[in-house]
Amino acid sequence: MDETDLLNRIRNKPESFSELFKLYYQPIFGYIIRRTGNFDDTADIAADTFLKAFRHIHNFKYTGIPVKVWLYRIATNEVNLYFRHKQKHNSLFERINIEDKKIFDSYMAEDRKEIEAELQKHDQFLIVLRELKSLPVKYQEVIALRYFEGKENKEIVEILDINEGTLKSLLSRGLEKLRQKCNQI
Repeated sequence: MDETDLLNRIRNKPESFSELFKLYYQPIFGYIIRRTGNFDDTADIAADTFLKAFRHIHNFKYTGIPVKVWLYRIATNEVNLYFRHKQKHNSLFERINIEDKKIFDSYMAEDRKEIEAELQKHDQFLIVLRELKSLPVKYQEVIALRYFEGKENKEIVEILDINEGTLKSLLSRGLEKLRQKCNQI
């Protein structure tokens, strides 16, 4: 898929944003849930992420940085805002009128069951996640992007808008702090 073509389609026909949503919702949702560990908060943050992307897609200029990186930046900012304020964001779905809320609720319930079942299978992951959340945000971001999302250093540098030396330092220090915390359990 050529991203410039998709961006042009979205600009000319805003309902084409659904293509972008379908492509990136699951990875963005996964990234957020691994940061928050809470389904409901994740649904809200993901909704806010895509709402902001939809509202500002006309300002996005393709300069070699992929749309996916832009979406991860928005998601990272939303997660940081969530942790800063320690309160739930209003969900996009609460702000708009959904004609058939029962169908939507059933889809969300199915997704929730699947994700919660997956989280229960990984008790050790949850312990690491809990300890990771106790680290400063700068370490959480780089560790989550590198090891939970499988992003390469080049992508992380673009997402967080930092230089590679800073990234390597944050990863090294963050992992050491995380190891120390996990070894104390």
